[in-house]
Amino acid sequence: MTRPLRADIRLAALGENYAVAGRHAASSRVLAVVKADAYGHGLARVARALPQADGFATLEIDGAVRLRDTGFAREILLLEGFFSPAELATVSGSRLATVVHGEEQLRMLETVRVPAPVDAYLKINTGMNRLGFAPREARRALARLQATGAARSITLMTHFATADGPEGVHEAMNRFESATHGVELPRSLANSAAILAHPRTHADTVRQGIALYGATPFSDRSAQELGLVPAMTLRSRLIAVQEIGPGETVGYGGTFHAQHAMRIGVVACGYADGYPRHAPNGTPVLVEGVRVATAGRVSMDMITVDLTPVPQARVGSEVVLWGEGLPVDEVAHAAGTVGYELLCALAPRVPVVEVA
Repeated sequence: MTRPLRADIRLAALGENYAVAGRHAASSRVLAVVKADAYGHGLARVARALPQADGFATLEIDGAVRLRDTGFAREILLLEGFFSPAELATVSGSRLATVVHGEEQLRMLETVRVPAPVDAYLKINTGMNRLGFAPREARRALARLQATGAARSITLMTHFATADGPEGVHEAMNRFESATHGVELPRSLANSAAILAHPRTHADTVRQGIALYGATPFSDRSAQELGLVPAMTLRSRLIAVQEIGPGETVGYGGTFHAQHAMRIGVVACGYADGYPRHAPNGTPVLVEGVRVATAGRVSMDMITVDLTPVPQARVGSEVVLWGEGLPVDEVAHAAGTVGYELLCALAPRVPVVEVA
């Protein structure tokens, strides 16, 4: 018998969510962010589902080259750029766009002869303090990039640290606008949160990440409120049911104590499949469409749930770990993390089924 766990990827949901970004930023190009194997959804699968995309953005150069080799002719942006002269040659040869975020990359562009000029995104650090040139260095970096002759086009770029929170983007936008005042070049600023909440940031090109997959970038606004639908549903079934008495415990370490006689369902899914091991007792799960709660520690291949709310449940009953009917963000919140992590953590051993 085949283990019943699978991840359903609803292809139409990807298109629906992509359209949400288009409606919010109607005058902007929308790049679909497909890093980390498209947030666990499958790079090739997502690319096939989005023939209408203005472009894709990723970190992995091999994935970008594969996309180009499939015949995708529009922009493919490397969000961390290149790391060696050999990669720079690949960027040029495969007609990839590249972020330029640091001195080392500028120096390579100044000293390495490329087969053809590349489309460059000059990244300015407006408060994230990861990648990018400080605002005071931005004009000098731009002048050097322009002087290399290696840039076919230049887009000014930043990434917001707090677009999803109460701080918003005001301070970051002030820094960016001060650093680029008077410079007439295209701009790419908005991530998912900024697309949905901060029209000031939309500019020429937006980058849709987590919202593409039907999860929310906000802690206080659900995906449903934003008009997003889950692209991934992680499904399984009950593979056993245990009847336990008052005072008995469940799972490793006996962390769940039964207060009364109860039925415990055993679900074929565990941390080796990508379910968060640190999910506590009470994390929501759907059994036959009814909300139940985890009971006991997540183990490598199984989780256990309290079947009290669904007395008709039996071996073979359908289980939804996240997705349709149970937002991944809600599961992530219960586990003290974010939906991004759960989607990206889907294990290779989990079969993926494409749903129209």
